[in-house]
Amino acid sequence: MRAWEREAPDINTDQLHKSEKNAVGMGLVALNELFGRWGEPAYRSIQVFEGIYKHRWSNWQQFSNLSKELRDKLATELIIEWPLLDCSLLSSDGASKHTVRLIDGKHVECVYIPYDGRATMCISSQVGCAMGCAFCATGSMGIVRNLLAAEIVGQVLAMAKYHRHPKDLPLNIVLMGMGEPLHNLKQVMDAFAILNHPKGMAIPPRRVTISTSGLVPGIIKLGEYSPRPRLALSLNATTDIARTKIMPVNSVWGLDQLSRALKSFPLHADEQITLEYVVIKGISDSMEDARRISDFANQFPSKINLIPYNQLQMSEYLPPTETLLNEMGSYLADRGHVVSIRRSRGQDIGGACGQLVIAK
Repeated sequence: MRAWEREAPDINTDQLHKSEKNAVGMGLVALNELFGRWGEPAYRSIQVFEGIYKHRWSNWQQFSNLSKELRDKLATELIIEWPLLDCSLLSSDGASKHTVRLIDGKHVECVYIPYDGRATMCISSQVGCAMGCAFCATGSMGIVRNLLAAEIVGQVLAMAKYHRHPKDLPLNIVLMGMGEPLHNLKQVMDAFAILNHPKGMAIPPRRVTISTSGLVPGIIKLGEYSPRPRLALSLNATTDIARTKIMPVNSVWGLDQLSRALKSFPLHADEQITLEYVVIKGISDSMEDARRISDFANQFPSKINLIPYNQLQMSEYLPPTETLLNEMGSYLADRGHVVSIRRSRGQDIGGACGQLVIAK
């Protein structure tokens, strides 16, 4: 059985018990149960939920809307512990990459990318990844373990605090960091429910995107959630032979199965599936590839991001020429597709698409 066909490892039992004492990652249901056991009214759970996720308070004494007695009791029962930013690097283009230390000492990387009038956070869903994509540094780690919902939400809170992200500045969340989000769907969706909740960070579903390498069962399962994030597929090649060479998951769920899953995915009005296409010299950069991208994208509402490959030291692959990249983009635009050439930010700090990795 391949790594992605079985459950990914979870945090060990001792560390899980410790994490259950962390208020970060608790949803309203869990908080309601806690206060119900204590005989407290239900609105206390909303006050705590808002304090952690909306106001970003990190100490129980900041909860001035609670009595001192209740604050002291919370302090003895629960911690408020966000993942720690062990290392932060600033790119010349303004992006920042953060190495985040988790509760068990493991690490993941995440990226904060500011734009005019908004910001994007690229966050991780697993330590390592089981997919083994040949062009991605994370794949060289193998799968270590799933992240907990608290650790996924914690990346957002920690970066928001570090960058003093204004609460009224639009924030996009992309689960395009380390890991395959659909391989850890339960924890990812628990985190999404917290990030999306109007009493918390209130990030609209349209501003959260899950990117998958092509886990068809996960795509089908994601479509059953409401609300849910937007869906992106990391396509990266247009024939089964080429895609299987660089993305082993394609040997299990090939392009025909992917297209069927995407055609049946329950899209909302004006919603599109994003096709992320890493363009690699000699692998996926021909005009014939552009024609096949167009044919694939025509099967469902979609938009296309062409991403020039970000070269890795350990990889034999090379980025495409600018001429071919632009020709592919022009061809797709002429065929009526919504297409952009996405220049990855943070390349000089190893924070660009496909570059996130923790050395063993």
